[in-house]
Amino acid sequence: MPAQRLPCWRSIRRGGSLESAERIGERIRSAKVPTMAFVKGKAASAGAYIALNADRLYMSPGSTIGAAMVVNAAGEAVESPKIVSFWSKQMSSAAEMNGRDGQIAVGMVDPNAVVEIKGLNRTKQKGEIISLSADEALMAGYAEGQAETAEQAIAAEGLAKLTVIHENPTLAERVSQALTSPAVSTLLLIVGIAGVLIELIVPGFGVPGILGLLSFGLYFFGQQVAGFAGRESIVLFVAGVVFIVLEMFVPSFGILGLLGGAGIVSGVVTAAYDTGNAFESLGYALLIALALVVFVAYVFRKRGIWNRFILQDRLTAEQGFVPSGDDRELLVGSDGVTLSPLRPSGVAEIGGRRVDVITSGQFLNAGQRIEVVSVDGTRILVKAVQQEQ
Repeated sequence: MPAQRLPCWRSIRRGGSLESAERIGERIRSAKVPTMAFVKGKAASAGAYIALNADRLYMSPGSTIGAAMVVNAAGEAVESPKIVSFWSKQMSSAAEMNGRDGQIAVGMVDPNAVVEIKGLNRTKQKGEIISLSADEALMAGYAEGQAETAEQAIAAEGLAKLTVIHENPTLAERVSQALTSPAVSTLLLIVGIAGVLIELIVPGFGVPGILGLLSFGLYFFGQQVAGFAGRESIVLFVAGVVFIVLEMFVPSFGILGLLGGAGIVSGVVTAAYDTGNAFESLGYALLIALALVVFVAYVFRKRGIWNRFILQDRLTAEQGFVPSGDDRELLVGSDGVTLSPLRPSGVAEIGGRRVDVITSGQFLNAGQRIEVVSVDGTRILVKAVQQEQ
């Protein structure tokens, strides 16, 4: 070949999103130099589409290409005629652009298509999906040849003297690839949300808070290395956390809480590559995290932050809270009359004294006769006395 540069990549993809495959295919088609794909393993679904966009295609023995039927996230076939038709057209266009039979590419996508595979003397029937082995791809005109390695494929093009430069992902990129996978990113969000909330609601441990912040840090690290997250996403997230913390200590009628929630959601979603998937992952993570928070808050309810706002001390006689110079304990068994309605506390006159009393929950009207049941410190418990007819 006359070109002095030959971008070559090894295709081992077994699937992927259609949107990502389209973008990769566009970059390959727009290359200003000849391109070549080397299939090692299985080039299925998006992998098949990417390989077909190359000018030249080589396959290793035992490898396959095809089986590009559209499936959803659960692995179930998508039967929408609109989607199947669109992806079939994309596949056939990629194949025909480089002199390959477009109908074979359609047969890789549409199980309802009937396709005659020239060179193989067989016809794909309805309900079947085309997947070509290396030998079949060569006979069908889909591959230029077979090679054990990418270097052998390059040599087959008469470019053995060219320097081969391998572009391998760095450690950070490999870590980012793992962190940005849907399952891992959702898990990081679950641990992050649950850890931070548990630390705020049940303070004193430190471990949940550290794990939560570490999880959020890994989430944004992965998205930033992958090139998805910018500084604005991190700023929005940090601002959201600050607002949430302030809401717990500064009365704002929920305004700070709403701003904090909006900041956190915006930071997480804008940091992700696919905002739709990010919203879905965040929703699942929030539900699971809230369940964990409720469980932990119940188990450690005596240490919750709400206890700071509840008066725990009781003015009981056992605790030594007895009014000085008062003989209220002598009122037990005495009769009196309510001076105000008891709802359930109020004022009554007992033994000629005006005192504060409380019932065990009953509501009594003013002027009703009562009897003192017990006295505990300053707390005088009374009950209604049935008046004789």
